[in-house]
Amino acid sequence: MPEATSSLSTADREIVTSRIFDAPRELVWKAWTEPDRVSQWWGPFGFTLTTYEMDVRPGGVWRFVMHGPDGVDYPNQISYREVVAMERLVYTHGPEPKFQVTATFAERGGRTEVMQTALFASAADREQVVRDFNAIEGAKQTLARLAEYLAKMGGAIAQGDAQIGAGRRSDREPMPASGVELVVERIFDAPRELAWKAWTEPEQWMRWFGPHGFTMPFCAVDLRPGGLLHFCHRWPSGEEIWVKGVYREVLEPGRLAFTLGFSDATGNRVERPGFALETLVTVTLSEQGGRTKVTVRHTGLTVDQGEGQGWSESLARLADLLATA
Repeated sequence: MPEATSSLSTADREIVTSRIFDAPRELVWKAWTEPDRVSQWWGPFGFTLTTYEMDVRPGGVWRFVMHGPDGVDYPNQISYREVVAMERLVYTHGPEPKFQVTATFAERGGRTEVMQTALFASAADREQVVRDFNAIEGAKQTLARLAEYLAKMGGAIAQGDAQIGAGRRSDREPMPASGVELVVERIFDAPRELAWKAWTEPEQWMRWFGPHGFTMPFCAVDLRPGGLLHFCHRWPSGEEIWVKGVYREVLEPGRLAFTLGFSDATGNRVERPGFALETLVTVTLSEQGGRTKVTVRHTGLTVDQGEGQGWSESLARLADLLATA
């Protein structure tokens, strides 16, 4: 039986992990292949992720850095060899020792079974990764984090994202429930380079970011992957809210991704009842014949706290700023 012989011959070079997730296959696939989603769960407990490039297609590359809880950075690169939507991914994972991963996604009555097999060039390479990086436990923890992420999202994304366009709530979709990502779109009568500056230069950002009546007396921007974002919003009543985040992606002039969470004036994290500890904002700017289409995806929200209205009013203020530039 050649197939059985082949399986036995690679057993000492493999790490196989699997898990069934209580989420539809479409949502699980998105979690594996979209950078703003994968950054929220990839890696063992305590790790965070910065993506520099993610092109999920045969021949495409995903370049990222995993940040360990001890502050050590681990550069990684994945090269995709096979991509069958919602069914199968095959890729080579580096750095050395490189190994090939085959991940399959199987429908299980509304749930999804994921099986991933990491195949190394030799048994010695496998043992090195297990010994030096605790790879088996790390793989289990990574899938556990994926399960937590999918549970938080509640499977609602796969049924259609809530949309807000041109500053008004869509009549077809309600505001998102717990865990549903918010999507806001608007086209600005300004070139993309000018819109990019408005999103990335603190003196510009301070003039428009926030709902009507809000001001921003302080804003510090370290515009690079891993750089910090720290600002203060002052309500019309005079109350001040401090926010801190980390840039995940900076791809000029087309894409930004950054986290947001409440903090104090010194940058220490602050918890606010009813709000997520940390959310992720992904902004894409696309050229539209001299105009610019901006799409904002705000993920990780726990409940509707007016984020949709806040983004709509912010983008309206951005439109006013760009009109006078």
